[in-house]
Amino acid sequence: MTDIRVALGERSYDIHVEAGALDRAGDLLRPFARRGRFVVVTDENVAKSQWQRLEASLTAAGITHAIEILPAGESTKSWANLARVTDRLLEEGVERSDTVIALGGGVIGDLVGFAASMLKRGCNFVQVPTTLLAQVDSSVGGKTAINTKAGKNLIGAFYQPVHVLIDPTTLDTLGRREVGAGYAEVVKYGLIDDPAFFDWCEVNGPALLDGEAQAREHAIATSVAAKARIVGEDERETSGTRALLNLGHTFGHALEAETGFSDVLLHGEGVAAGMALAFRFSGSLGLCSAADADRVTAHLRAAGLPATLREAHVDTTGAALVAHMLHDKKMEGGRLPFLLARGIGQTFLDKQVDLGAVERFLDAERTL
Repeated sequence: MTDIRVALGERSYDIHVEAGALDRAGDLLRPFARRGRFVVVTDENVAKSQWQRLEASLTAAGITHAIEILPAGESTKSWANLARVTDRLLEEGVERSDTVIALGGGVIGDLVGFAASMLKRGCNFVQVPTTLLAQVDSSVGGKTAINTKAGKNLIGAFYQPVHVLIDPTTLDTLGRREVGAGYAEVVKYGLIDDPAFFDWCEVNGPALLDGEAQAREHAIATSVAAKARIVGEDERETSGTRALLNLGHTFGHALEAETGFSDVLLHGEGVAAGMALAFRFSGSLGLCSAADADRVTAHLRAAGLPATLREAHVDTTGAALVAHMLHDKKMEGGRLPFLLARGIGQTFLDKQVDLGAVERFLDAERTL
């Protein structure tokens, strides 16, 4: 059992990591049930695999509850489903002091968090992430959003949860591919500024992916602690520190856009390929060694993750991928910041990258 604090003054909250926590959620979350009730939002897949556990714990704790079940998949992060959720919360009479529970992966967490940020100018919400990616990344830090035709996560808000409850046993119901997609975000923390954790991943990654409980819990706790520290230092990406968490995302979002934000390339898989591309691009600029770039590529491949355009099912021009990048919400003054690396654990933000060089690099990558 681990408790980690996200220190944000009046908006501070705790992240509780414990195997079996979902079965005790009623007692653990009781302080947030202001009127002895919760409204839970989840998706069809999670409803089948996890809702019974949460419902039983809420009932045992004497907490009344209502549930809204949405379709599963990235397409759920839409205007239509945002309206559906907010309408349901209003029908349930949710007040500002009430708490909505987001039970699911990153899609549900992002959507419900954004709905909570708007409902009556802000009600409480709790994240109960059920995928590895959501547990180590999207459930912490208050980034909420939906997707639009123009791109991913372009409409949203910074809005912090009041609590995050992480139960690693929810991963037992996931397939290897989905766990692997989340593992990309675990590796990211080592590549950003913790080379010792990347060393740990190289040794223990296979055990984590195979469901070994101790490795899984260590990876989650380490990743969450790293993100909590970074968010505490730079909640809204104003100093550049939090931007480090976007390693692999600029390339990765372009790959996701090219594959239609579909199951062809899961978000974590896009991030994995994006991190490998970021390291090889850094190598092409003479910033990091080819050995480090090769090491990153090799580890991601060993985890069953894509590390090249071809492995990400993308075969298009560098110009087309750069065009996707121009919709990135981090664009500023016509410039797109890139996360590059001087080595493993030495990621930095570069706001002067020549997009022509990116285009040429991506064209060359098509042959790999």
